Amino acid sequence: MSGTTNDTTVLTREDPLLGRFTVRPLEPESDLPMLHRWLTDPKSEFWLLTEASQEEVARQFRATVASEHEWAYIGEWEGEPRFLAELYDPAHSELKDVYTVRPGDTGMHFLVAPTDTPVPGFTRSVITTVMELAFADPGTDRVVVEPDVRNRPVHVLNTAMGFHVERTVSLGEKEAHLGFCSRDQFAAATAAGTTTGGDRR
Repeated sequence: MSGTTNDTTVLTREDPLLGRFTVRPLEPESDLPMLHRWLTDPKSEFWLLTEASQEEVARQFRATVASEHEWAYIGEWEGEPRFLAELYDPAHSELKDVYTVRPGDTGMHFLVAPTDTPVPGFTRSVITTVMELAFADPGTDRVVVEPDVRNRPVHVLNTAMGFHVERTVSLGEKEAHLGFCSRDQFAAATAAGTTTGGDRR
């Protein structure tokens, strides 16, 4: 089963094909140069930060870390930072204006670090890890997503995780597919997948 690698690790997951994934809280100051590089890469266009300065990125993530309703994490693969994950309470976000938030709903975003040498199956393993992070909290009954309608690769991944799109909604600068995935839907969708589960503390 899974273990932990250091005092800041909140989740460790062993993937049968790709090995160890760990998740730790984001550190705004030490992670900032890396985050700015990831978020301003053209491959990260759907995060709407490709033109952001380092200070603008810092301001955003300092606010996230200080919030009682948002949580940001850095995911590592075999000890190297490879993805960003955000969980949030939809009742304290712009989503509260477009659907009726239920107790137990948790919003989710993720970003895989841009690379010119992608690993087959890696992004699916990342989203599986992030979903397990969300559902490791016993208070989470359902994960909510709102990806840009143009982000087709993410729509495919969300479907593989068990998400069902309810409708399209307008959120600020984007049109988004509002989707939901219950704990049971995620378990059913990934039952034959490449996940062995994770431990959270």
